[in-house]
Amino acid sequence: MPILDREHTVAPPGYSRWLIPPAALAVHLCIGQAYATSVYKTSMVKHFGSSQTAVGVVFSIAIVMLGLSAAIGGTWVERNGPRKAMFVAACFWSAGFLVGALGIGTGQLWLVYLGYGVIGGIGLGIGYISPVSTLIKWFPDRPGLATGLAIMGFGGGALVASPLSRQLLGLYDSGYDPNVSTSVAGDNALVGLFLTLGIGYFAIMMFGVFTIRVPADGWAPDGFDSAAVRQKTLVTSANVSAANAIKTPQFWLLWIVLFCNVTAGIGILEQASPMIQDFFRGADGTSSVAVAAAAGFVGLLSIFNMGGRFGWSSTSDVIGRKPIYALYLGIGIIAYTLLATVGQTSTAVFVLLAAVIISFYGGGFATAPAYLRDLFGTYQVGAIHGRLLTAWSAAGIAGPLIVNGFLDREGKPGTLTAAAYRPALFTMVGVLAVGFVANLLIRAVAGRFHEQPATATEAAR
Repeated sequence: MPILDREHTVAPPGYSRWLIPPAALAVHLCIGQAYATSVYKTSMVKHFGSSQTAVGVVFSIAIVMLGLSAAIGGTWVERNGPRKAMFVAACFWSAGFLVGALGIGTGQLWLVYLGYGVIGGIGLGIGYISPVSTLIKWFPDRPGLATGLAIMGFGGGALVASPLSRQLLGLYDSGYDPNVSTSVAGDNALVGLFLTLGIGYFAIMMFGVFTIRVPADGWAPDGFDSAAVRQKTLVTSANVSAANAIKTPQFWLLWIVLFCNVTAGIGILEQASPMIQDFFRGADGTSSVAVAAAAGFVGLLSIFNMGGRFGWSSTSDVIGRKPIYALYLGIGIIAYTLLATVGQTSTAVFVLLAAVIISFYGGGFATAPAYLRDLFGTYQVGAIHGRLLTAWSAAGIAGPLIVNGFLDREGKPGTLTAAAYRPALFTMVGVLAVGFVANLLIRAVAGRFHEQPATATEAAR
């Protein structure tokens, strides 16, 4: 399909760069469904007769494959351009749902691991990084805002997928009531849900595929002053290849920073719906938070996840990447401590603390590509970003395992209380402290890692 090749995606004169973020959003809103898995997690546990950890592994595999596919496929994405990458991502993401539906229908959990986890995870990784390099090249004056506009879609995916999933489950199973906590969807409803999402998301992602463009050689926004950008702290005018970037201490320090920030946030997101109910469960085992309210909480976290990706990332264009990460991690330590100690005193306190934590979690993702651009330049920044996302893969295992491991030890779903979460929450405080120190140690990249001027010309393309 030649229309997918890079040479057929060069923007004509006068093409508005503000059309690029919506194209990226079309992909990121779809793959952001990964954050809505907690909505049907209980139904999956019941259907397969397994533990929370066993079902949570589906999500972990998807995140692991996200990082691995982004790392391995990053250079391919840079070489082939965003349109082909988005198309490949749509195919894998949709196929993941279809294979997952087969696994649910036949009662084979391993097929859900293969489908949603492995195949869908590849679509997650390729789709996530596909527009990043293009956005940075279209917005050299505001890279934080640009990547925030697109990546906020990934955080906001659950805002759409969470209520949509509940309504679809109710549509496909008349015995399922989305407003009753004890209601569990049947296998046919879960199959119907996965089939509908797989087909629907593919159609939406095609809008992004055929809207995305790359800037022509030598293009720059009106009034852009590259010299002013280079004067900011840690912003380089040189370029570093993906192969050299992973040899620098800066890359690995930023890897630790992202790993710690993601580990701390992903545990809450994966457990969001049952967590708020458990925190306010009475002695009689009944929660004061209805299942519909818990679903609303998942949606609210999506708003803050999405808003944090745009708001905090845009703020980093003003105050710098290193200070903004110090804020994410430092205030995150305080917020997690308060959540563990006083979070159960009031739903308002609980929701506020969780919202702040998740806004920092989202902001960390959206700021990472701009941080990489500052440290390593625009040359192969997409490929470097792909390699950095292996931190997300590791966190996708660590975060849910920490939370689910503690919860499985404390009791069964529907019987847990706030006390069951405290060991996991205090563990996250320590994780964030490690990330805070790693961020403080980041310095400018040494000149020996820079590309030669001849190669730097390619970076401008």
